[in-house]
Amino acid sequence: MAHKFEIYKDKAGEFRVRFKYNSEIMFSTEGYSSKASAQNAIDSIKSNGPDAPVEDNS
Repeated sequence: MAHKFEIYKDKAGEFRVRFKYNSEIMFSTEGYSSKASAQNAIDSIKSNGPDAPVEDNS
């Protein structure tokens, strides 16, 4: 698979989500205290992301 979300624990013991495309990390989230919260972040990105506007601040 060329792209995927990964839930992992960071050094502080918090759950984080990263999105990988072709094995390259495209972005990662803040730390969450529970795995369920990390999964909620994935669900939110999937449902809200396709319609998100692009803000060009260059």
